[in-house]
Amino acid sequence: MHQTLAAFLAQPAVLIVWLALSLASVGVLLADFRRANPEIGPLMKVVWALTTLYSGPVGLLIYWTTGRKQIARDTIWRRGWRSTAHCYSGCGLGEIVGLILAVGILALGTTPTALVTFAFAFTFGIVLTLGPLLHDGVPFGRALRDSLLSETASIVVMEVVAIGVDLWLARDAGLGDVLFWTSMMTSLTLGLLAAWPVNVALVRFGVKEGMHDPREMAAA
Repeated sequence: MHQTLAAFLAQPAVLIVWLALSLASVGVLLADFRRANPEIGPLMKVVWALTTLYSGPVGLLIYWTTGRKQIARDTIWRRGWRSTAHCYSGCGLGEIVGLILAVGILALGTTPTALVTFAFAFTFGIVLTLGPLLHDGVPFGRALRDSLLSETASIVVMEVVAIGVDLWLARDAGLGDVLFWTSMMTSLTLGLLAAWPVNVALVRFGVKEGMHDPREMAAA
């Protein structure tokens, strides 16, 4: 299975098609922001744009069914997806930066690559939660504690899956290999899916609030 999947992902056509789908999905997303959902806040627009850029049609589907004011009703499952996307946007950026640094610049081995990638993903994910809290006037110590409490479980699950899949598929791939990029896209998306039930549980047990109902944001 590993060899078959890796061989499929190593084809340039797969990368071209995925990039085309991702860019088209981002285009649809931006058009929807402008025409139908201009009330969405700047931070969430960035969250949805990064989520869709990383995961293409999958990210767009999550936005379309959970992040628009046109949803018929809100549920904990939708709140879980919005919370996961918020975490994913930061973690995904950190993972991409970490992998490029570890593989393309430092040429590290497997274990150091995994550690560097996790460190970047964890830091970026926490900062994306920490920043808005500080902006709202929350003291740094409390903001950091709340960020770690609400995001650590989600980030750990997301990155264990994403990094594990990426190393499994493309352990020896470099920046010039198609497999490096297609494996990254695949692993990021699987990490997103894996973190969703974790975020639903965190919202259900009150560890995190989950992102607000887009209908209420539009009404406000």
